[in-house]
Amino acid sequence: MSYIEKKYFQKITEIFDELIESDTKLLELIRYKSFSKVNEIAQVLAALNKKINLILKKYYPEIKALNEKLEIKSTMKFYYDLLHNLTDFVRNVENFKNIDDRYYESLIDFIEKKDYLIKNKYKEIVSRELTSFYDKKSRDNLERILASKLQLKERNYFTFGGLEEEIKKIGILNGASKITFQKIDEELKLKSDIKDANTVIIYEINDNDYSIKLEKITQTIKKYLESKDYEAIIKSNSIITNAKLHEFEDTSQY
Repeated sequence: MSYIEKKYFQKITEIFDELIESDTKLLELIRYKSFSKVNEIAQVLAALNKKINLILKKYYPEIKALNEKLEIKSTMKFYYDLLHNLTDFVRNVENFKNIDDRYYESLIDFIEKKDYLIKNKYKEIVSRELTSFYDKKSRDNLERILASKLQLKERNYFTFGGLEEEIKKIGILNGASKITFQKIDEELKLKSDIKDANTVIIYEINDNDYSIKLEKITQTIKKYLESKDYEAIIKSNSIITNAKLHEFEDTSQY
């Protein structure tokens, strides 16, 4: 867990500890079973709602570990339902002359069973939600990977082979009829601007648009090598690089 996660998880824990006082205060007010306590209940709910929103908007999004997310969200679900039930009571109390004692008792029972409900009801609900969310996320990631691979296959470009295979496919795709790798000789190595040059990449082009394709091939392969943190310089119809490239039996279909 990162520093910020630990810090925010501690903040959430502290807020949940503070909410125990809210639970106690609400129980005290509800036990009066009196309309005269509605405004006080509303005040407690407003403070409770503010703290839950603080967790939701500021702290919870930084929590990544599933066990911590499960613990936090299970407790929050309890408070969501508590807020819903008591807000409904505050909103509608003016419409009633009397409220059955059983209604008050159900609210009291709900708060008193907080720990039991979190452990045996809300954790199960949240666990399903988180599993569903991360399963969907995994499926979405897999779909993106598969779509990417299919696209690469259609383009016959940047498949997941060795460096030599990638370079050959890039060359063929951009108009080369053949790509070969040769170990650089000492004379050419001395003339190059790459001190640790290892390989000369040579390409053949059988086409009338020779100059256009030559430029496209050389620039594309050069950029590809540089994207892999290799040095590459263009020399006529070849590229000199410090990448150690070797010929291999080419069984792929371009």
